[in-house]
Amino acid sequence: MRTSTRLIAAISGVATAALALSACAVGTGGAGDSDAEYDSGAELSGELAVMGFSGVDEVATSRVEYAEEQLGDVDVQLAEGDLDLQQFLSAVATGSPPDLVYANRDQIGSLAARGAVVPLDDCIEGESIPVDEFVPAAIEQVTLNDVVYGIPEFNTVQLTMANADLLADAGLTLDDVNGSDWEAMSAAAESLVVQDGGKLQVIGVDSKLPEFLPLWAKANGADLISEDGRTAQLDDPAVVEALTWAVGIYDAQGGFSAVKAYRDSADFFGEGNQFATNVLGAMPMEQWYVNVLNDVSPDAPMAFDTVRDRSGEPLAYASGLAWAIPAGGENPEAACRFARAMTSMDAWQAAAEARLAVREEEGKPFTGLLTGNAEADAMIRDMTTSGGETWDAAVTAMYESNEMTFALPANPADAEFKAAMFDAVNSVLNGEATPEEALAEAQTTAQTALDNGWAELEED
Repeated sequence: MRTSTRLIAAISGVATAALALSACAVGTGGAGDSDAEYDSGAELSGELAVMGFSGVDEVATSRVEYAEEQLGDVDVQLAEGDLDLQQFLSAVATGSPPDLVYANRDQIGSLAARGAVVPLDDCIEGESIPVDEFVPAAIEQVTLNDVVYGIPEFNTVQLTMANADLLADAGLTLDDVNGSDWEAMSAAAESLVVQDGGKLQVIGVDSKLPEFLPLWAKANGADLISEDGRTAQLDDPAVVEALTWAVGIYDAQGGFSAVKAYRDSADFFGEGNQFATNVLGAMPMEQWYVNVLNDVSPDAPMAFDTVRDRSGEPLAYASGLAWAIPAGGENPEAACRFARAMTSMDAWQAAAEARLAVREEEGKPFTGLLTGNAEADAMIRDMTTSGGETWDAAVTAMYESNEMTFALPANPADAEFKAAMFDAVNSVLNGEATPEEALAEAQTTAQTALDNGWAELEED
């Protein structure tokens, strides 16, 4: 095993987890090499140290119990808390990595390119993991140079969520706020917004910047990065147009700062949330918020749809997590078996049954789970229960969105790319640059990071 001096520098100087991936990690080389000598026939034993997964709800615990059964005498050790990238990279650099890591899918490209996690070809073949059953966007996000480095788990998509009463009072429908007509959505923001003495009382429409720029760019026919992950396309005129429009939504309501301050003051996870208290017209939001709303404000006047592109087709920007095997791990066989078990149909069925039981006991509908596995998603959808017309519409929109997902492709500079993108959006929102200026600068920064990342990978 070799230790990269750039990794050591990154670990010692990193200020945030995202920037930790700007330097090389440790392995037997770059992407394509493997420290894990996987043997599908090996007898499983010893310990399995897992970093980044410590779920305690019924969906997590039911699957962990199933996975532990599949591992027999292996002692599974789950570290508490979400993945700390600095801690993980330090462990790899010092030759004491965990056996399995649970990471965001958009981190896998950088981790793979720097040799911090290993290819899973042998694991997938040895455990007969059905990668062709996974949601395409999910498996593509963990595939670098045609090599799979992660086993996807869960899928997060966006829905259009709106206050039906506010829409009706303004003579509007979901079609005016779901993104299919940008002029209509801009007009809806102005129709729905309420101000008193220059202070916001009702946010008309929230376009959810900076995080949803990829969604609006795709809705306008633009990809922020090329399919092969090598070319930044942040300065594409269609991206500039998308950012200009999405920022304009805020400008029409007193500016981003005013909207953000007001939305941040809401009781987002409580019964006083912005929909229940009639202070938000519409926004795109991840599907997990449906359960929050149903739990704390089941009688809120909600309306749901997919987010739609400008031709009216459903669209969602997928994100999620994945299991990856670190370079230098001591128990790759057990790690692979655990990853396979946690993402298996049997595990997902157990999870769905556990969640269904909890929801029935609470007298609430089971709105499904998006697993990252298309076969499991279809099975679980058949297990969902009705919560009435409003909540059933949310479930329908969720599964429809899940079939129309895209994601930024895996690349060796994913952290730097996203940082450049978000910096650009924030500079526009803060009035420091025009969309054209900000995205031009971001394009240069992102492309340099991509060029350096790919060059380093190919040198290895």
